[in-house]
Amino acid sequence: MSDKPSYGFTTTILHNDRRKPIEHYSLHKPVHTSVAFGYTDARQLASVFQGKEPGFRYGRQGNPTVSALEDKISKMEDGVATLCFATGMAAIGALAQALLRAGDHVVSSSFLFGNTNSLWNTVASQGTEVSFVDATDVANVEAALKPTTRMVFVETIANPRTQIADLARIGELCRARGILYVVDNTMTTPYLFRPKAVGAGLVVNALTKSIGGHGMALGGALTDTGVFDWSTYPNIADNFRRQPPAAQGMAQLRAKGLRDFGASLAPEAAHHIAVGAETLALRMERTCANALALAQMLEADERVAAVYYPGLPSHPQHRLASEQFRAYGSLFSFELKEGIDCFDYLNRLKVGIPASNLGDTRTLVIPVAHTIFFEMGPERRASMGIAESLIRVSVGIEDTADLLADFGNALS
Repeated sequence: MSDKPSYGFTTTILHNDRRKPIEHYSLHKPVHTSVAFGYTDARQLASVFQGKEPGFRYGRQGNPTVSALEDKISKMEDGVATLCFATGMAAIGALAQALLRAGDHVVSSSFLFGNTNSLWNTVASQGTEVSFVDATDVANVEAALKPTTRMVFVETIANPRTQIADLARIGELCRARGILYVVDNTMTTPYLFRPKAVGAGLVVNALTKSIGGHGMALGGALTDTGVFDWSTYPNIADNFRRQPPAAQGMAQLRAKGLRDFGASLAPEAAHHIAVGAETLALRMERTCANALALAQMLEADERVAAVYYPGLPSHPQHRLASEQFRAYGSLFSFELKEGIDCFDYLNRLKVGIPASNLGDTRTLVIPVAHTIFFEMGPERRASMGIAESLIRVSVGIEDTADLLADFGNALS
């Protein structure tokens, strides 16, 4: 396909592999399982290792199947380059591994996925200061900045209470201060929102979730949007300064966050994710519509104490979500009225499945405080607004009527 025509989101992703020649006219990039790549000319091998020409060195640092997925994710995010990792957490871990040093400072949203919260606490124990703030208001982020602040990290829609960061204003602040702005786009996906539009320099996507979409492959990605000026970032090593300024960040991330850290995405997983990504827009349309209908039904039921979903006018950041996102996402959480046991409720569901993943084609439910947020303890949970009865719902593509009946009948 020519690069000249401008296609829509799904058409671009669906036909992206064919922009480069594929063996035997295959419609999908094949799965390349080799971990080594041989060259007939030893000088060419050396040239590839030195970065003088494109090519593959070793499977830990890159693979043709993974590279095809990276190009697809870059197109999704309107980015200039993407690195794929074994998991979404590996992608976030690479930020610390490759870009932060002892004495640096990170400002992070306090409303985080539990494992991300745990990772930042580990980073803090190793000499990088981390400040957790309520990122729904840019003033809290600004108040936390220090001369040593290297990075501001937020999620678009927080998991599980669905708080929404003041994305655009935080982007303006980071741009004015020259600070790297990192946005985890997992809960929205690039179909609902592109963080580049609010000035994010790096975008995180847990490919395991909605982009892969079928709960059958782990993966994560970091995308460079081309917005951040890496020549100003103090932690780029001298050997990567030889790269053009726009390429310095990803060069260091590939070497220190992927090659050295070793959390490489397997080609088989990359293939599954790439195929799943083709239907992202179609699935998100359905799951977002299902989530809104289900959240509205539960909010209207007197046996439900609270529902947290950005699509509801009662949500504190409903207006912000309406301004920023194409739709409100496929995740919400809710609390049952006192006297209704959350475990008994979950056990009465016939369609919703007790499971810990997100972004699956199936609707998944989990009691948050007792599982994925149990480790952080009651005080930290309370600071994040996570009640003991909170149930998280990752809404799937089932028929809407079946979901409404299932969640309603379980209240009886």
